[in-house]
Amino acid sequence: MTVQQIQVRLFARARELANSDLISVEVGEGTTVACLRQAIAEQVPQLQPLSGQLLIAVDNAYAGEDQLLSASQEVACFPPVSGG
Repeated sequence: MTVQQIQVRLFARARELANSDLISVEVGEGTTVACLRQAIAEQVPQLQPLSGQLLIAVDNAYAGEDQLLSASQEVACFPPVSGG
């Protein structure tokens, strides 16, 4: 299996927990958003409490769990926001 590095921008509480605004996550080629979510939780343990709630955007659009990813895409994740 070919391994690739996905650069993930972090926002809000995710950035605070990881103490960084950008992380590099190692995944297999042809990975999905769901697999990326799991890899984030494994490789950045501080984000485990948020991993199931993180919203993930790929190339500026919210991504479904089955969407395939490549290292060339812009990936961002952030916790759900609330407000009024």
